[in-house]
Amino acid sequence: MASKVVDLLYWREVRKTGLVFTGLVVGLACFFQLSVITLLSNLGLGLMAFTLPLRLFYKAMELVRFCDAEHPFQSYLDEDSSLTDEDTIRVVEKIVLLIATLITELKRLFFIDSIVDSLKFTVLLYLLTYVGVQTNGLTLMITGVICAFSLPLAYKLQRERIDKFIKAVKSLVDKTKELIEIVVMLAKPAPRPASGPKPKLKSK
Repeated sequence: MASKVVDLLYWREVRKTGLVFTGLVVGLACFFQLSVITLLSNLGLGLMAFTLPLRLFYKAMELVRFCDAEHPFQSYLDEDSSLTDEDTIRVVEKIVLLIATLITELKRLFFIDSIVDSLKFTVLLYLLTYVGVQTNGLTLMITGVICAFSLPLAYKLQRERIDKFIKAVKSLVDKTKELIEIVVMLAKPAPRPASGPKPKLKSK
């Protein structure tokens, strides 16, 4: 499954990738005008309008010739799309692990386990409020689909330049992080010296 997704994102089969990419973008864009139920029902009707007449045509050919005609969609019906018990357990374990990791990370950020990470998370949430005002979820999903299908191909074509740019950005981020850590260390108050036992006064 993962290899098929990679093949789509890197445009290794141009026709199949083009169909998937166009379908996703057009489908998401239709959500601006149509509800989810209307869009899904129309897609289902469109698919049935193609498969049902074709199946009836093959059935009529079989009756006229009085011989067995090949089912036009037999290859799709023969595909085994069911999950075994092991596959189901593996998928469920991955989902549960992702949810548990997400909850643990959110607890760490909201309850200030690390001041620096929580501050970065706060800045991200603040920026997302502006993103929510300027755009909506559908626009972000369409943008994400376009980026998912264009950025891997762009990286494949301009790999050397992008690697140099990523290396420079990573170096800048590391230096900024070191600077922030130094500032945090300097801002911390120095530990007070431990008070020892008071000296006893000598009696005359």
